[in-house]
Formats: sequence, structure tokens, C-alpha cells
Amino acid sequence: MEYKVLFTVFAAVFVAELGDKTQLATMLFAADKEVSKMTVFIGASLALIVASAIGVLAGSAISHYVSEKHLHYIAGIGFIAIGIWTLVRA
Repeated sequence: MEYKVLFTVFAAVFVAELGDKTQLATMLFAADKEVSKMTVFIGASLALIVASAIGVLAGSAISHYVSEKHLHYIAGIGFIAIGIWTLVRA
């Protein structure tokens, strides 16, 4: 196992998920006193696992057609575009 990649992916996803809509929705579900916290935890965990699996599969498939260098550029441009769009809408 490549621990450097593992830590990098963990840190990036962890920071990206903090305070986002997913975490807020999970907190709202868990706030219901009649709902099992373990059920909320398992449901949220499974959803993140499936979403991550889709990302891994899509990234793997795309990498067969687009070089890693170009993927980095595309991702960078995408993040910048999302940032600008967010600022314009604010």
C-alpha cells in the first residue's frame, strides 16, 4: 500500500467534506432523537463509499483516454471555474 497516497487522499477528502452539505445533512438526521445514530453513521458511510467508488471508477476509465498531465490541467481549470462561479453568485 502506498501510504503517502493514502494519507494525501484521506486528507484531501476529509478537508473537502468538513462542513459541506453532506455533513450538515448527516447532522440533521442524527439530531432526530428517535433515530439510531449507528444507522445514520452506517448510511452516511455507505453513501460516501459508493460515491468514492464511482469517482475511482470514472477516474480510472478516463485515464485510459486522457493523460495524467491533461487531467491535472482540467481539474485545476474546473476548480478555478467553480471558485469564480461561487464568487459571482455570492
